[in-house]
Amino acid sequence: MDLSRVQKEIREISQDKASGISVRVLGEDLTRLEGTLKGPKDTVYEGGIFVVDIEIKGVYPFEPPKMRFKSKIWHPNVSSQNGAICLDILKDQWSPALTIKTALLSLQALLCSPEPNDPQDAVVAKQYLNDMPLFEQTARHWTRTYASETASQKNLKQLLEMGFSEEDASTALDNAGGDLNTALAALLG
Repeated sequence: MDLSRVQKEIREISQDKASGISVRVLGEDLTRLEGTLKGPKDTVYEGGIFVVDIEIKGVYPFEPPKMRFKSKIWHPNVSSQNGAICLDILKDQWSPALTIKTALLSLQALLCSPEPNDPQDAVVAKQYLNDMPLFEQTARHWTRTYASETASQKNLKQLLEMGFSEEDASTALDNAGGDLNTALAALLG
């Protein structure tokens, strides 16, 4: 893996404040990253801050980074269960000329333009195609509940009030995609 390239890409993303994306390194090496992207304006995802888990394999940039949404999101091209993403550049349309920034911006664009005919989540895609008002209502609700800064802060505050450490509570919420009940079950389990 070209570590200097990954470092350069991280620097480039951190210098671009206007795009609404960011990335940070998790752990000691550059193989685990966490990206965030703002929900695009004038979409059902507006106001959300979506967290994306990024795994860089040793063959990067010749193979795409593995990405999945950590934040729960209601979208036809993202699994509502595990955050898996259906996006061509993260699969067979990847090129070594593309970057982590390109991938994050493509995810942001996917939030603007869902592809329900090539779904990752068939239930969401069916709702998108057959009942747009319900889809929009559900997507907005999930954005407010799982991806808004106020929801994240509120959930963290509740866990802290229950006596959990900030580190344990944050980790549990991250692993649960922001879902308070799932995080609480993990902390108690």
